Amino acid sequence: MENQVLTPHVYWAQRHRELYLRVELSDVQNPAISITENVLHFKAQGHGAKGDNVYEFHLEFLDLVKPEEEERLNKLRLENQGSPETLISLRKGYLFMYNLVQFLGFSWIFVNMTVRFFILGKESFYDTFHTVADMMYFCQMLSVVETINAAIGVIKSPVIPCLIQLLGRNFILFIIFGTMEEMQNKAVVFFVFYLWSAIEIFRYPFYMLCCLDMDWKVLTWLRYTVWIPIYPLGCLAEAVSVIQSIPIFNETGRFSFTLPYPVKIKVRFSFFLQIYLIMLFLGLYINFRHLYKQRRRRYGQKKKKTH
Repeated sequence: MENQVLTPHVYWAQRHRELYLRVELSDVQNPAISITENVLHFKAQGHGAKGDNVYEFHLEFLDLVKPEEEERLNKLRLENQGSPETLISLRKGYLFMYNLVQFLGFSWIFVNMTVRFFILGKESFYDTFHTVADMMYFCQMLSVVETINAAIGVIKSPVIPCLIQLLGRNFILFIIFGTMEEMQNKAVVFFVFYLWSAIEIFRYPFYMLCCLDMDWKVLTWLRYTVWIPIYPLGCLAEAVSVIQSIPIFNETGRFSFTLPYPVKIKVRFSFFLQIYLIMLFLGLYINFRHLYKQRRRRYGQKKKKTH
C-alpha cells in the first residue's frame, strides 16, 4: 500500500488549437511538471481526494508537443498551487459584503428621505443635505471600490461606465454641494439624492443575489428596468444643480483664477461648469447605451414560436 500511486482528478477541455487541464489539488508543494515528446508528466505533494499525499499522473497526447509550448508549464504550476473553489468563494464573499454595505447605506438614505417627506412635506427638501449627507459621502467614497473592481477584473462590468458615474456623482456631491453652503439648502439636493438612492436600492440587492447564484425575477426585472425613467431624471436633477450653482460661483469667485502675466485673464469656474454640462449629457448617452445593451441581452431575444 505504501507504494500505491495516487492519481488526482484531472479535468480536460479543448478549444480550437488549445488544450486546458485542471488538476484538482490544493496546497500544492514542489510540483514536478515536464513534457517528454508527447507525454505530460505530473507529480506533486498536495491535498486531494485521498487527503494530503503525493499524487502523479502521465497524460499521453496524440501528437508531439512543440518545444516552445513547454514554456507555458510555468503557468500550469502557478494555477495548481491554489484552490480555484476557494478563490471563487472568497471573491463572492467579498462582493456580497460590499454590495450589502452599499445596499444598507442607500436604503437608509432612501427610507430616511421618504419618511421625512411624508411627515414634513416640502419642508424636508431644504435640509436634506444636513440630514443624509454624511451617509451619502460614505456610500460615494466606497463606490470607488466598484470602479477598481471593474479595472482589475474582479467584476465583469466595463470600466468606462463605472468611472463616468463615479466621477459625475462625486463632482456633484463634493464640489457643487459640499463646497458651497448656499447650495446645501436648495430643494434640488433632495431630488438628486432621492433619485441616486432609488436606483441603488434595486441594483445592489440584485448583485447580492448574483453572488449567491440566485435569481429573483421581480428584482431582476426592476434592476434592468427602473433606470429607464430614473437615470435621465437623475441626470436632469444634476444639471439643474450645476445651473443653479453657476451664479453662486461667479459671485463668490471660488475656484476662479487669473492667468499669469502677460495674459492676466480671469478664468471663472463657471466656464468649466458649462463644459461639464455638455459632458454630463454625453456621459448620460454612454451609460444609457450601456444599460440598454445589458437589458437587451437579458430580455431582448424572445424565443420564436414554431408552427
